[in-house]
Amino acid sequence: MSGANWGQLAPFEKYGRMVDRTEDFMVISYEEAMSETHTSHKHASHTMILARDPRVLWDLYPARAAILMQMRFDGVIGFPGGLVDPGEDPVEAANREMVEEIGLDLKKHSITKENHIVSYFNAKKDLVLHFFGLEVMLEEFCAIELQNLQAPDYGVETLGILRPPLYTMGDNYRGMPAFLSNSFVGNARDELLHGLQHFKTHTAEEIEAALTAQQQHESANQDSRGNS
Repeated sequence: MSGANWGQLAPFEKYGRMVDRTEDFMVISYEEAMSETHTSHKHASHTMILARDPRVLWDLYPARAAILMQMRFDGVIGFPGGLVDPGEDPVEAANREMVEEIGLDLKKHSITKENHIVSYFNAKKDLVLHFFGLEVMLEEFCAIELQNLQAPDYGVETLGILRPPLYTMGDNYRGMPAFLSNSFVGNARDELLHGLQHFKTHTAEEIEAALTAQQQHESANQDSRGNS
């Protein structure tokens, strides 16, 4: 995978592959992640910004919340963030990346250790991931979306932001299950689902139902292609 076409990205290519499996990411505590056991491993920080949304869309589907995700330079979906630089801790890296990638005003909003949701260790990559969650008001969320266009990395590392639909429509696929069928970098899809449970926008049963609907639709599509 580290051929001539990677250029300056070659040292970082392995950290953002789409073939990563959920089972390769082991959930660990923040304290363990920061212990001597993982000192020699590469660390990365990502952050989910969430605003609760009380609207009922089309008088049918509760919006529940607005969540900020982004289309990355490599054509897949993820959360703002990136690798921790030498001399930084994960919180400092999270704040720096939020400034670079979405233009977050740290005087108004910043990430602290209290915003930590979950950490993961991927032994195959020698990589420790830290995932943070920042809740803001809906009007603040909309302002952050607009500010994204002025972010230093906009148009280079990030190609636009998006809100995942958090409802399932009448055919039991469009909406959240369909969104979960997209290509996500690393374990960003699992981070999203962890975040939904952390902020209690969805129950574990609702998340499992969305995953089941997504899997059933993909299986039906595969069977249809196989029979055509």
